[in-house]
Amino acid sequence: MAQLLRADLLPEAWIAPPAVRQLRALLRHRASLVRLGTQLRNRIHAVVADFGHDRAGTYWTGPGRGWLAGLDLPPVSREIVTDCLAVIDSLAVTIDRLDAQVRASAKAGPRVKTLTALPGVGQFTALVMLAEIGGITRFPSARKLASWAGLTPAVRGSDLTVRHGHISKQGPAWLRWAQPGGADRQTLTGIRGHLHRDRQTAREQDRHHGNRPQAAHPRLPSARHPGGQHLWCGSTTP
Repeated sequence: MAQLLRADLLPEAWIAPPAVRQLRALLRHRASLVRLGTQLRNRIHAVVADFGHDRAGTYWTGPGRGWLAGLDLPPVSREIVTDCLAVIDSLAVTIDRLDAQVRASAKAGPRVKTLTALPGVGQFTALVMLAEIGGITRFPSARKLASWAGLTPAVRGSDLTVRHGHISKQGPAWLRWAQPGGADRQTLTGIRGHLHRDRQTAREQDRHHGNRPQAAHPRLPSARHPGGQHLWCGSTTP
């Protein structure tokens, strides 16, 4: 390893600072709770459909709750519906509290306002993008960012032919999940363009939040590729 360091061949790995990791944990926690609530709602729909009942409107408002309460269901099915509704109501309180934290984080970040100018990007989506991407200045181009996010096509080639397959889906799955309308390389290009309109401001914010590259080995100083570019290995946080 000392020989590799002497030859300047050690790749760099970007490790997200504690503030970014905490933001990721908050956003992923909220998303998991919302997903759980959706599963419970689907469960209620399935139980009601088993007995031939359906309603054009929503089940979760006052009239919808009254309609559910008036259905003639067997005891076990009624218990399932009641328990699911109780958990949904409990989750709603927790999600509202997390939403308040998300809104506070969004107001504190000027980059969120920049990203919400993109079509289909709200405060939550913008925060997910920022938390998963981390320091935007570590990507020298939009193509590098798209490749790191797993939005570039996989390539299989030989001496005569080159075949482009589906996107590689390598990298942070949460970033692809947060893309408005699905994973889109063009969207990431717009994201990087918006965040790089003022590169000096972006660098200053990265330094303020501790978004600095670290060497692959914790005891060795930061190293660079012989060509002068960083070799980013992505975040160590899953």
